[in-house]
Amino acid sequence: MTTRILITGGCGFLGSHLVEHFLKTTKAELVILDKMTYASSGLDRMRDVTDGLYIAEGHHRVRILGCDLSRPMPDGIDKEIGKIDYVIHAAAETHVDNSITNPLPFIEANVLGTHHLLWWLSERKRKYGGIPQRIFLVSTDEVYGPAEFGQDVRGFDEGAAFRPANPYAAAKAGGEAIGMAYANTYRLPITIVNTMNLYGERQHPEKFIPLVIRRVLEGEKVLIHADPTRKISGTRFYLHCRNYASALVFLINADSQTKLPTKIHVAGEREISNLDLACNIAKFVGKDLHCELVDFHSSRPGHDLRYALDDSLIRRMGWRQPLNTDESLERVVRWYLHDNNRRWLYLEPPR
Repeated sequence: MTTRILITGGCGFLGSHLVEHFLKTTKAELVILDKMTYASSGLDRMRDVTDGLYIAEGHHRVRILGCDLSRPMPDGIDKEIGKIDYVIHAAAETHVDNSITNPLPFIEANVLGTHHLLWWLSERKRKYGGIPQRIFLVSTDEVYGPAEFGQDVRGFDEGAAFRPANPYAAAKAGGEAIGMAYANTYRLPITIVNTMNLYGERQHPEKFIPLVIRRVLEGEKVLIHADPTRKISGTRFYLHCRNYASALVFLINADSQTKLPTKIHVAGEREISNLDLACNIAKFVGKDLHCELVDFHSSRPGHDLRYALDDSLIRRMGWRQPLNTDESLERVVRWYLHDNNRRWLYLEPPR
């Protein structure tokens, strides 16, 4: 029988890469739930991923349903979803700046949305006895708060305590706590998969990499978060979305052979400073970088300079990152520079 996977937030940035990866590497049927906010850019990402096939009559592998998980699952949507074998819960509000300005949508999407999804699945279990084989909750490194600098400082492992430093991180930690509680109380087979800063094609222009590309192209100054001395820039373990998607495919395959743990980390290949990242982007664009290190953290303490995850568990299980950081970053920058794709660098696509 064909595997059927429910992907929430499937029209968004990460979700579209999950859809693309599953379409290219598996034979699974995909059911997408999305509430179509600004982050999804309508169906633009789906058009880019599937070249319009998602609307073709009889195209059986992708089905898109409009649904806002901050409210209870409608009966009609429940009926349309049908039987599912796996769930990937990627629907979320994700932008730290927006969460600082207005936290409520993040709590509604990341906490209440997770509750409604899991409560709907637990209700299905009680009514019909059926339950997905595994429910994957997409989460973030930010639930653990900032990591210390230093060569010998390891990243947070799966047992680290929550120390969220901004409303976005707190909302994601709340969603994780809901998942852990419902796994225990309602016996839902939940695995939380924390990741680090994701990047890739079709990312919203408010994010760092497309923002740097746009400003380098236009000769504008790039502001880079640094410590109070303005000498040490923030660092991240950047991860291409398709690498994260490959980890989920790996975990689905592993799940048929062994019981997965409640939490698993997926980190980037190596640590890179935001300054070095901006320099590399400018090199690929072929223009000079005009930048300034700013002590943004002191004025807006919700921003953390360093995040780090220890993902040795999934690597011991046998997963290897298919795309290395340098090659995938160059490929992403060159994708944005193509005439057909430059519209993704702007909040309002040029007409």
